[in-house]
Amino acid sequence: MPAKEIKELRQAGKIDEAYAMALAELEVDTSNIWAKRNLSWVLYSQLDAAALDLDSFLLKIEEVKRLELPIIEDMFFDTISVVISKAARSINSATPIDQNKLHRLFDAIKDLPLKRKSKWYSVLFSAFQKGMKESSRYIEFADWWDFDNFLEENYLKEKMANGKDIMSIVEQAYISYSKHLLNIHTPIGVIGFNKDKVVAFLPKLEIIVENYPDITYGPYFKAKLLLALGDSEHMLSALLPFAKKKKNDFWVWDIFSEAFKTEPEKVFACYCKALSCKSPEEMLVNLRQRMAAAFIQKEFFNEAKTEIEILVKSKIANGFRIPNEVVSWQNEDWYRTATSKSSNLEFYKEYTGVAEGLLFSDVPEENIIVEFVNSDRKILNFIASETKFGFFKYDRFLKNVKVGDILKVRFQSLSNEGLCQFYTVTPIINEEFKVQFMKEVEGELRIQDKKSFGFINNVFIHPSIITKNNLTNGGVFKGVAMKSYNKEKKQWGWKLL
Repeated sequence: MPAKEIKELRQAGKIDEAYAMALAELEVDTSNIWAKRNLSWVLYSQLDAAALDLDSFLLKIEEVKRLELPIIEDMFFDTISVVISKAARSINSATPIDQNKLHRLFDAIKDLPLKRKSKWYSVLFSAFQKGMKESSRYIEFADWWDFDNFLEENYLKEKMANGKDIMSIVEQAYISYSKHLLNIHTPIGVIGFNKDKVVAFLPKLEIIVENYPDITYGPYFKAKLLLALGDSEHMLSALLPFAKKKKNDFWVWDIFSEAFKTEPEKVFACYCKALSCKSPEEMLVNLRQRMAAAFIQKEFFNEAKTEIEILVKSKIANGFRIPNEVVSWQNEDWYRTATSKSSNLEFYKEYTGVAEGLLFSDVPEENIIVEFVNSDRKILNFIASETKFGFFKYDRFLKNVKVGDILKVRFQSLSNEGLCQFYTVTPIINEEFKVQFMKEVEGELRIQDKKSFGFINNVFIHPSIITKNNLTNGGVFKGVAMKSYNKEKKQWGWKLL
């Protein structure tokens, strides 16, 4: 058997001689497994040399197929992924990438019994991913490769030469697959939607979301796919954890608006929040157009004209066509008489609280009552119950507030008697809650000798109230009292407002 000679020729770079010897050996007995093995490794060397020439490479792949090596030759079928990857990277290095060449390579190798769940099989996926992610055949390629074959290290972020991290190949794969499920083009150019594929893919994506929190965009695409299925309720629960991390990205609010498309006011609030986020203008033009339409419907013509002028300026700067709808608006009477501003940011702020309420809808709402207001420092004291009370800066949520106002809030953090943080704060009317903390009082004022304060029954009267109203001991007074916590006595009582 010339195995040793063939190997030595191959290692010496005398590939043609090695090929001739291996081929001659196989012709003597075409069923000889050792002869097939000898020729297979020569073909591997030829494939390596031909990796930059697709036609030559594919001819050698056909020779490998004709050998009909048994699947147990896993060393060969693992290592051959290396040269296939080299050929794929060669195709992907061109600008633009020739999708036809990539498809030809894929068609040639997809029937090979490549060794799966291995380092080189993962390398092969990475090599194809760059070009195939934009291919109409991505779903076919990904299903063939099978995401179950990813190794644990494939879930880790990769580090570039400059030290920056890039998303893991697994995250790239799941993003690409999700995008193609959401936007599949049929041969006639019509966008199709394969519900069965989405239903089959979602459990795999859910595993990623649950077990790999570093894969940032998993929840986003889970939400998009659920929304595509019409399951907006579960879409929200899927999106919320992700959206809280990315709440300063406009597109988070854009997708939120899709979930509430039957509730125009919530959609409007989402648009306001989205446009209050800092983003490149060219990315906002479509959203601004939708916002302009919403403003026009509400007859907020000044705000509508502001949005239109901003989006038109961006379209022109980037060489984009002005949409017919926008041109039509510019020719209407209201547009000519409306007054635009530099931006609508101040308007947006009025609705961001509503939008953020959607973002934190999984946090229960509670009622609080305003006990004290320091309008100079924009701080108020509140009571939720006898075991929950504190203070917070209110100017982020409210313009004006007064003692006795009822607010519906979502707590972010609570520090009894201390500074508290809130996700959302909304003024409401709730008389049933209010009467737990406020009541009307009327009776005889009792002021002890040499004391500046007094009481009506069990209600404390502050000296300032006595002085302001010229009150005297024994006089009858009527007013409103509020429940109050005495820090010194560490007990609750009532005080006159």
